[in-house]
Amino acid sequence: MTQEARGSAGPSSTGAVPGAKTLPYAKRVTGLVGSVIDSSTSLLHKQTHDIVRFAMGSPAAEAVPSAILAGIAADELSRADAYDYAATEGDPPLHEALLETLRGTSDETTADRLTITAGGMQGLDLFCKLFVDPGDLVVVESPTYTNGSATALSYGAQLLEAPVDADGMIVDNLEQLLDGRRPKAIYTIPTFQNPSGATLSLERRQRLLELARSWGSMVIDDDPYALLRFAGDPLPTIRELGAGDPLVFAVRTFSKIVAPGLRVGWVDTDPELQPLLINAKQAMDTCTNLPAQRLLTGFLRGGHLEDHLVTQRAEYRRRKEAMHAALQEHFGDIARWTDPEGGFFLWVTLENGVNTAELFEIALAEGVAFIPGTAFSPTGRFTDALRLCFASTKPDRIHEGVARLRRAVDKLA
Repeated sequence: MTQEARGSAGPSSTGAVPGAKTLPYAKRVTGLVGSVIDSSTSLLHKQTHDIVRFAMGSPAAEAVPSAILAGIAADELSRADAYDYAATEGDPPLHEALLETLRGTSDETTADRLTITAGGMQGLDLFCKLFVDPGDLVVVESPTYTNGSATALSYGAQLLEAPVDADGMIVDNLEQLLDGRRPKAIYTIPTFQNPSGATLSLERRQRLLELARSWGSMVIDDDPYALLRFAGDPLPTIRELGAGDPLVFAVRTFSKIVAPGLRVGWVDTDPELQPLLINAKQAMDTCTNLPAQRLLTGFLRGGHLEDHLVTQRAEYRRRKEAMHAALQEHFGDIARWTDPEGGFFLWVTLENGVNTAELFEIALAEGVAFIPGTAFSPTGRFTDALRLCFASTKPDRIHEGVARLRRAVDKLA
């Protein structure tokens, strides 16, 4: 049985917007559903009591190489041209440094395929701007990244949710779910998926490409966490398996591996798309923030990325194991959870009938924040689940936060 959404979480489908009924809004406003995840940042800033923060999917403050970036800034940002406009496709020095960094990896590419973006989110927006018309069917994982599905909805897409298990999207179910229809695009986070932490198996990656080619469907390969693998063997990216297939639109970002506030990422696409991407960006932001690009250029040229990743992988493994231990101690009798080999997230499913949306406020009062499972489904599934980010919290605080979460569950129950 298929389920579709047209942005029911946003303003009413009549086009009316509460509080401003006389303004001549565009029809697309009804598809602007926003992000529960991003909104949690503002909510947490308003709290005055101690809160263990498992909500936002970001590196911890201490994980950001701020001292290295400050040293680079003293050199790179002292130049007068560091504050000018940049080339829309990306500052040439960053282009060169990134191409060299990717050489020999699963994401090795060429200059005519590489376009610098304002984070991964702009990559998703650019895809939808180029490919999604109102009414187009876009397959998304279920659960999926809220902001990715919200971007598709903002361009009028209809969403079809495809279930996820321990090996990622259940690709063999797609034909039955589609029931003869052909999707315009299939959106996947194939490695350490947000929010489940699952990784799409090699067999499923290959099958996904096979199906996309048979339907003429684009594959949005959104893979921000692959470099954060701390266990298991790496898999080839969908971009690599596609071997230059124009149907594969790869989205990457520095937000998870260096610093989210820099807002710099890139897309890897068929070369014929680059002029269109440039046109779309010029109508959007002209260019990605140049000072941030220069900081990353210095970071890559200085050879800092690999050492930084080695440190972070070890630390994230330690934090995931701490969260597993805490969950076993406090939730072993009432929940199950995923066991990712990298990335940021655990997906926890409660087995005692607790509604995690109702749990949220009680947990916040107890001093712990998470994201309820319904935030990761356009149709409001996963009322009994929640996402926890282990990457941003030290082990001792992880144990405290999980203990607070159990107290909140007991209060609600």
